[in-house]
Amino acid sequence: MLMSPLSETIYRTSSFVSSNAKAGRKQYGQFFTSESIAVFMASMFHIDLEKDSLRLLDAGAGSGILSVALLSRIREIGYTGSVKLVCYENDEKVLGVLAKNLTSVKDSHFTFEIRHENYITSQAFGHNPSLFGRRNGETYDLIIGNPPYKKIPKNAADAIHMKEVCYGAPNLYFLFWAMGIHNLNEGGELVYVIPRSWTSGAYFARFRKYLLSHCAITDIHIFGSRDKIFDGETVLQETMIIKVRKGCTRPSKIRISSSDTSDFLDLRRFDVDYNTVVADNGYVYLVTSEEEAEVLATLGRLPSTLVTDDLQMKTGIIVDFRTREVLRNEPSDKTYPLFYSQHIKDGRIVWPVGKEHEFIDTDRKGYLQENTNYLFVKRFTSKEEKRRLQCGIYLSADYPEYKYISTQNKLNYIKCASQEEVYGLYVLLNSTIYDQYYRILNGSTQVNSTEINNMPVPSKEIICKMGKELEGADLSQAVCDNILRKWIN
Repeated sequence: MLMSPLSETIYRTSSFVSSNAKAGRKQYGQFFTSESIAVFMASMFHIDLEKDSLRLLDAGAGSGILSVALLSRIREIGYTGSVKLVCYENDEKVLGVLAKNLTSVKDSHFTFEIRHENYITSQAFGHNPSLFGRRNGETYDLIIGNPPYKKIPKNAADAIHMKEVCYGAPNLYFLFWAMGIHNLNEGGELVYVIPRSWTSGAYFARFRKYLLSHCAITDIHIFGSRDKIFDGETVLQETMIIKVRKGCTRPSKIRISSSDTSDFLDLRRFDVDYNTVVADNGYVYLVTSEEEAEVLATLGRLPSTLVTDDLQMKTGIIVDFRTREVLRNEPSDKTYPLFYSQHIKDGRIVWPVGKEHEFIDTDRKGYLQENTNYLFVKRFTSKEEKRRLQCGIYLSADYPEYKYISTQNKLNYIKCASQEEVYGLYVLLNSTIYDQYYRILNGSTQVNSTEINNMPVPSKEIICKMGKELEGADLSQAVCDNILRKWIN
C-alpha cells in the first residue's frame, strides 16, 4: 500500500525523533509538529486558485511536516499553478530527512530550496541596514511555521539584528514571526503555532506594535491542554495557532476556535469583534465565548486604571537566595515582619505562621517598606486552582509596633492610603469578573503587575465606596460580586 507524502513525512520524522536525543534538539528549540496540527494549520490558508504561481516559506522547517501538509492541501483543492517552496533549517542532522520528505512530493510544478543558514541574520529586517544579512526583498504568498521556542541573550546576533522588536532577552519564536511578517507579500498569509505569552505585557510590546501595524489577525486557535500538543514531547506551555494577513484592512470579526487537545475532535468556533480581541491598549485578548466577550465589554467601559488612580501594583522586594544574611527565623528587637504568599489566608494576612524566615533584620532602606495599608496578591498560582487572583488585606493597625515591613518577591502589593482603598481593591480583585478578565488576558499562572496596573477599574472614589460596603462583611467572592454589581454593569 502506497503512503501519502504526508504519511511518509510523519514516518521519517518519528524515526528521526526516536534516534536523536531530546537534548540535541533542545539546543535549537526544536519541537516537531504533530500530523493533526499540521493538517489543521494548512487548512487555515485561503488559496487563490487564479494565481499562476505561489511562493511558500517554512522557516525552521525541521523535517518538513508543515511544508508537506500545506503542499498536499494546495493540490487537494485543485490548484494547478507552479509552487516554489523555500525552507530554512540550521540543524544539520535533520537536513537529510527534510530533503527526502520534500522529494516525496512528486509534482512537476513544484520546486523547493533548502537553505542551511540562519533565517534571522541572513536577511535584512525593517530599517536595519544589516551587518549580517545578504538577502533582501524576498517575499512570499504563504508562510507556515512552528518557530523555535528558545530564549536568547539580548546581545545575541539575532536580537541585535532585530532590535526594533526586542525588549530585554528575547525568545526566538517572536523574532521568527516578526521576520515572517517582513517576508510576506501584501495580502499574504502567515500561520504559526506559538506560545500565547506575546499577547500582553511590556516584554512583547514592541513586537505587538510591529505586528498590528503591518498585519490583521484573522484566526486564532487556543488549546485547552498544555501537555498534549507536541507528540512525544513534554511541553508545559500555553500554546495557540494564529493566522495573520499582511495589510492595513482589518476584518470586522476574528474567528476564534478552541479544542482541549491536538486531535480537534472537540473543536469549538466563535466569531468575535476585532476590536474586542485587539484592544486599544495594544493587548490581544483570547476570548472563546460570548460570556468572555461580555466580560471585556463590561470592564472596557470603566474610566480608569490603577496607574491613573495612583494605586500601582508592585512586586515584593526580597529575593530569598540573595538576602540570606538578613533573614531570621525568630524575632528580636531589631527585626521586622517579612511577608510571603503563604500568609494570605481567606482574604486576610495571618502572620506569623511558623514559616521559615518570617523576620528580616536590616536597616537597609532598599529591603524595607513603610508599614501602611496594603493589598497583597499572590504572584504565582497553580493551573488547577479555581482563582488566578488571590488577595489578602493587610492593615497596618494590626501590627502597630513596627515602623517597617518587607515583602518577598513571590508576592505583589498595592500601597493604599486608607482602609477603604484596601477593601475596595479587594472587592475588585476578589470578584469573579476580574478573575475572568485576567485569565482571558494572560494564560500563564503568574500574576504580572504591569498587566494588573493596566486593567480598567472604576474611579478611586468608587473603589473607596465599595470598600466601605465590604468592611465588617464576609470576604467571600460572592459578597464581592454583589457589591461590584451595584457599581458596574
